[in-house]
Amino acid sequence: MTRCVASGDQEETRSSRSGQSASELESPRIGTDSFYSGVPSLLARWSRAMERQERGGSVGLTLVQRSSGHRPPKDAKIALVLAGGAVTGGAFKVGGLKALDDFLVGRKVTELDMYVGLSAGAFLATSLAAGITPEEMIGALEGTSSRLSQLRPFDFYYPNLREMLSRPAVFSARLAGYLPGLVLDLISVLPQLPKRLGGRLRELLETPDYTHLEAFLMQLFQEVSPKRQFPPLSSLWPSGLFENSALERWLSGNMAAIGTPNRFADLYRETGKRLFITATNLDTAERVVFGPDNDHGLTISEAVQASSALPGFYRPARLNGVDYVDGGVRRTANIDVAIEHGADLVICYNPFRPFLNIPRVEGGRRRGYLADRGFSTVMNQVFRTLLHTRLALGLQTYLHDDRFRGDIVVIEARETDETFFAVGPLAFWKRADAVQHGFESVSRTLSDHADVLRPLFESYGLELRPTGSTPQVESAPGAPAEEVPEAVAAARGRMRLIRGQRTS
Repeated sequence: MTRCVASGDQEETRSSRSGQSASELESPRIGTDSFYSGVPSLLARWSRAMERQERGGSVGLTLVQRSSGHRPPKDAKIALVLAGGAVTGGAFKVGGLKALDDFLVGRKVTELDMYVGLSAGAFLATSLAAGITPEEMIGALEGTSSRLSQLRPFDFYYPNLREMLSRPAVFSARLAGYLPGLVLDLISVLPQLPKRLGGRLRELLETPDYTHLEAFLMQLFQEVSPKRQFPPLSSLWPSGLFENSALERWLSGNMAAIGTPNRFADLYRETGKRLFITATNLDTAERVVFGPDNDHGLTISEAVQASSALPGFYRPARLNGVDYVDGGVRRTANIDVAIEHGADLVICYNPFRPFLNIPRVEGGRRRGYLADRGFSTVMNQVFRTLLHTRLALGLQTYLHDDRFRGDIVVIEARETDETFFAVGPLAFWKRADAVQHGFESVSRTLSDHADVLRPLFESYGLELRPTGSTPQVESAPGAPAEEVPEAVAAARGRMRLIRGQRTS
């Protein structure tokens, strides 16, 4: 039996109804609430979602559960998979990790078995594997940590001066040699023109019509046209506005300061934790996985540099003769890496999700179009949609994979979270707001869905604090107090629960 319950308004789908087989039913809808069709239902869903959001709505939560009826092994492995997020997405995750750490009893987020990260998630995964707590990460952002040096704007916005200076110089040199070269080429061709054009010229004189004139002029143009290629203007532009070598130096320096090995195999031997980081080989377009079994000749901090080389913003990270770009180019997250290396429970954290915007809403409430906010908003929505859709397709794979008998918990921002949507992913100065927003959102989510998460986590040896003792998140000013039944219903409405289990 395959059962799917998507957040809020989607009805439960069962393969047993009407005698239909699972293959005859519509594919489970996971990863986004935007699979709904029909304007009236969409408007109603948006209205209810906004009511919950105004009361301090939480992040989205997806559970892909394939262990139903199968007790996890005693030595079950727990993996934390962290997607990208640039600055604000990374800060959002730091706040969320702090909330998760507060909810866990006994075992903390720095004590899991496996960490998988890409881009900004690679920084966080490395930090957690090194035993750096979310509190210390926040301290590094604020400059209050006693163990880590502060992450400064200059570390993040380190200008690509090498190419900014060298490329115009090379272009100018080529241009300076281009014009004299043209003159020399023309001088060398002139003595040979009468011989090469003689035949066409005689044909034109004998038959002075347009056809022969065109043939003569075409031959003349071919003979005197430049054989040298004009230096392409695109060569003036650097391959990235900034370079992330400063981030690598910051990370390697802090790892040395706290005595953490900077090699994957050494970290695994010393801590027992497996760390995996992914990047994309620019020339082959293939995903590269760095880990204890194969580090491809890079240190951990260099692998993080490779994974976080956001195209256009950072120049490709050339390491050991290979150009790497951001790991998010190939995958939104790397859940498959965790599962292939033996993870039974995967907790995935993806901060970017498309925003649900309804330009016109019933009841007189009106909102503008996203396109009216300009190019950056359009690209922000497109970027988030691409990342989110890839993650949803990946989850579909494991939902129907009979070989997978573990569980996946995916935490994301809510589709109605306009505050986080409006924050630019590269806005370093918004990191504190993103941390706070991530903490409050995940705190509320874990509290709302503790009744669902607690038995699942406990089966893997993770204990959640009782709901009454978990960190409380205050409601928005002026928001009405909720009755218990309504709160439970709203929590279940915000939950997207996907179960995939086989029955005989």
